[in-house]
Amino acid sequence: MNPTNVQLVGTILFAVAVLHTFMVSKFEHLAHKYPKGSIGENIFHFLGEVEAVFGMWAAILIIYMSSTEGLMVLGGADGHTVVGGAIHYLESLNYTEPAFVFVIMCMAGTRPIILFAEKIILSISKLIPLPGKMAFYVSALVVGPILGSFITEPAAMTVTALILLDYFFSGKMSKKFMYATLGLLFVNISIGGTLTHFAAPPVLMVAGKWHWGMMHMLTNFGYKAVIAILISTSLVAIIFKNELSGALEVKEKHTNEMVPTWWMTLTHLIFMALVVYTAHHMVFFMGLFLFFLGFATVTQEYQDEIKLKESLLVGFFLGGLVTLGSLQAWWLQPILQGMGDIVLFFGATALTAITDNAALTYLGSLVDLTDSAKYNLVAGAVAGGGLTVIANAPNPAGFGILKGSFGKEGISPLGLLMGAIGPTIIAMICLEILPSIGGGH
Repeated sequence: MNPTNVQLVGTILFAVAVLHTFMVSKFEHLAHKYPKGSIGENIFHFLGEVEAVFGMWAAILIIYMSSTEGLMVLGGADGHTVVGGAIHYLESLNYTEPAFVFVIMCMAGTRPIILFAEKIILSISKLIPLPGKMAFYVSALVVGPILGSFITEPAAMTVTALILLDYFFSGKMSKKFMYATLGLLFVNISIGGTLTHFAAPPVLMVAGKWHWGMMHMLTNFGYKAVIAILISTSLVAIIFKNELSGALEVKEKHTNEMVPTWWMTLTHLIFMALVVYTAHHMVFFMGLFLFFLGFATVTQEYQDEIKLKESLLVGFFLGGLVTLGSLQAWWLQPILQGMGDIVLFFGATALTAITDNAALTYLGSLVDLTDSAKYNLVAGAVAGGGLTVIANAPNPAGFGILKGSFGKEGISPLGLLMGAIGPTIIAMICLEILPSIGGGH
């Protein structure tokens, strides 16, 4: 290991960014000490936006690279283009995933998709032999995450978080309940996308190279994830049975809110399906997104405002993570190569908490691993995907939607960690103890 200056600076900035994510609530607290609308308040509000953290520190890296390795794009003497180090580095990275998450978040947060998901969850909740409110809670936190295997994890996170915001994250619920639910949501979404090979970012990073298809995912990961989701959700519902007692209060619609027609909902679903199908091809799905915006404009009386700002912030977060994360290979790869299977499983779970699990599995794909090591790497990565906001790509989406419910200081990283530990342990046990159908891992 002999890292270059850029790698060292990138690692230092990455570590600072990780520490920054644990301090966002402190910055939010400081913002309230300044007059409303003042520069001081706005600066600390910006520093307290967890979605801006990695983009902010990635920008400092690019400034450093520009000053030491050049930025300008020039015409060479032989007619070829000479590209400076900063631009060359950025162009060597793949920003398809941040762009994909941005687009799918915008589409999933629309009125037709939310109402469609609500109908599915409400219909299934009626089949559960529990009181109305508890049945809807269990249905939302089981069905929503499992839907993530088909509509992708970012879309499932957006839809489920918006439903939780409308029905459960109100002033009547305790902070303890909200943190337990937030941790449960993040863990369930992280493992709930493993029934297929295209929905969970850490699986998406390796499925093609390792030739993992849908049947492989379902028999090795998917059924175990479903069992873990059912156990964790049932336990949280039992623990908070008093807060979940009684009938469900159906959300009141505004008198002027138009209910989308079946063909509008179908059109939205087709757009989402096409974006998922072309998830690796940014040029195509960004074009689809422009057509989608046109359709949403034409049908705007049946739409809520498109969540562009929230989606852009999440995309910015992931873009910063890609920019800084790719420079961590020099210390992560030797660690991964030196671990045995069980150590790799626990190590991947722990490392996921401080680095995006998709980045972790991507780095693992560059190393020669046995089949059992591949399983343990991905199993640990998805099991630990709920421990922190940076652990799994869709987490910033849920964080952004629900943070307003936690008061002026926002979501505490320690509160999220405590809420996620129980479901994480259950996920780890199911993924490591249960046998793979048709053979071991």
